[in-house]
Amino acid sequence: MAIAVSFFVMIVSVAVSSGFRTAIRDGVAAMVGDIRIQPQDRSLGEMASMPRKLPSETTILSVPGIKGIRPVVLRSGVVKDGDRIHGVLVKGVERADSSLTVSIPERLSRIMGLGVGDHLTTYFIGERVRVRKFRITAVHRDLVEMDDNLLVYANLEDLQRLNGWEADEVSCLEVEVADGYRNRAVLDNLASQVGTCLLNSGSEEEEELYVTASPRSYPQIFDWLELLDFNVLTILILMTVVAGFNMISGLLILLLRNISTIGTLKTMGMDNRSVGRVFVQVGAGVVLKGMLIGNALALLFCLIQGTTHLIPLDPANYFVSWVPVQVNLPWILAADVLSFLAILAMLWIPARYVSKIDPAVTVKAE
Repeated sequence: MAIAVSFFVMIVSVAVSSGFRTAIRDGVAAMVGDIRIQPQDRSLGEMASMPRKLPSETTILSVPGIKGIRPVVLRSGVVKDGDRIHGVLVKGVERADSSLTVSIPERLSRIMGLGVGDHLTTYFIGERVRVRKFRITAVHRDLVEMDDNLLVYANLEDLQRLNGWEADEVSCLEVEVADGYRNRAVLDNLASQVGTCLLNSGSEEEEELYVTASPRSYPQIFDWLELLDFNVLTILILMTVVAGFNMISGLLILLLRNISTIGTLKTMGMDNRSVGRVFVQVGAGVVLKGMLIGNALALLFCLIQGTTHLIPLDPANYFVSWVPVQVNLPWILAADVLSFLAILAMLWIPARYVSKIDPAVTVKAE
């Protein structure tokens, strides 16, 4: 049971760590993209625009790890329903929905008391106030809750018309990268390569664009993820040590209960190493059984938590509303194999006790 509990904690820790990495990085990518290309003088709410198609787009897409480029129009606004008012950031993207439809986050739905089918009256402040009445067609889960500027998804064409722009004008371009490239060092490197592509394009307009990676926009989140990975590594080491010492004590008890058997085996010609190997094999069988039970329970927990979100979290502290889990089989297998080998190596410590047993004394006592 001790071995099973240790492996349960290890596998759940790996699954939660992997879940946090995937959920938070996906959430950040949905908000600001993995890499963003935008005018240098642009800030949220301003009317600066840039071309939707860049001459260097083909070169950028040829960079390993980059999956695609999506056009985005951003506009800050205020939503009002009766006495309830809240600031939002409306993000225009290419959507399949009809014109003047939006998807709002769950948090905004709770604040405003609105749901699918309701209308969202939005005021856009500029040289003059513009009002749009959107119809809510979806309520999405705002996975990463970091600020009060709630993100509302609208149609790209609606915001282009709102700004008085042509079809080839956007606020920025978001570069999407493959899942395996979503860590701080790789994203910074890819952003540098994208910047180089813009500078080498020969276009003065592209040279004025600014490239930033998501870790630069939200460094505190990526710092938190790195700290989480360190904590998980610490848990893996502690649980391996705990399981190892449990097995050491268990094997010592097994040896003490079988002193006469050890004496008989040594009398019949078995050397100390061979006798010790017998007891290590017995201990390895116990470890393997505990590992399988712990893995099964951990995977069952991950299935339940992944489908029901049973354990909630405070998004103010953890950025997400529930404990995310992801079954990363390569990481789980690596944790299992390394922990099993470490515990197996620790079992040779009590096995050396065999050399101290004198067969003459034990057989005589028997």
